[in-house]
Amino acid sequence: MVSIVALLHGPDRPGIVATIAGWIHDRGGNVLHADQHLDREEDVFFQRVEWHAAKGEDLDAESDLFAKMAEKELGMKVRTALSNERPPVVLFVSKADHCFHDLILRWKADELRGEIVGVVSNHPELDHATRAYGLPFHHIPCTEENKAEAEATQLNFIRQQGVGLVVLARYMQVLSENFLNQVDCPVINIHHSFLPSFAGAKPYHQAYRRGVKIIGATAHFVTPELDEGPIICQDVNRVSHRNGVRDLIAKGRDLEKIVLATALRRQLENRILVYKNKTVVFD
Repeated sequence: MVSIVALLHGPDRPGIVATIAGWIHDRGGNVLHADQHLDREEDVFFQRVEWHAAKGEDLDAESDLFAKMAEKELGMKVRTALSNERPPVVLFVSKADHCFHDLILRWKADELRGEIVGVVSNHPELDHATRAYGLPFHHIPCTEENKAEAEATQLNFIRQQGVGLVVLARYMQVLSENFLNQVDCPVINIHHSFLPSFAGAKPYHQAYRRGVKIIGATAHFVTPELDEGPIICQDVNRVSHRNGVRDLIAKGRDLEKIVLATALRRQLENRILVYKNKTVVFD
């Protein structure tokens, strides 16, 4: 049975939870999940609520009615979705293939609530593997000299496919501010370090030189500020003086796969609210 999911946030006040639950009850609906958070410093209320509407109701119309009620009566900003929606997803890759294979295999195992519609790369190396999975591969070389033209081609593909999410699965190019302003959908990146430590290139080499005892991976939304977008998910692994750079890279790749898949799943299941430069992630 298809359910409605609503993500909302706004100024805190008494009775928000009761008003929302009461509205759903009065409309003959049944709450399946409800989770909320109060940011006491900002005095902002956040909630994710999922429910079954009364039998026979038009779910799109019911979603619109709920959003209008929450906006008008509670001053909330609202985003709604249906549980059976599977937004088109495009993977951007370069040469590294561990996140690429991991995400596609999870998708084929129906672990991800989306539809991967293609792979875009600035290198040709993953062409054969992509086509072996039955997916289209788009080789769009991108250099400093042709970056504007390459990004225009990428954007054209994204628009043609109606893409709802771009995933940078170790895509080793910095997206321009112009691209991000035009893409019109979230972009998620996996950074191979525990941000904000070791931003930029070769973080495992930086970590090795620093002699760290943990390494990490960070999935975040992409913004024009390099590696500073709202963080969705992070994880770490312990290392020691016995581990060389190759060991750190191998351990890091395992982390990257898990962290990126977790972030993608949470986005596709409508579990993330972005407020300012932070996220509230409902597990």
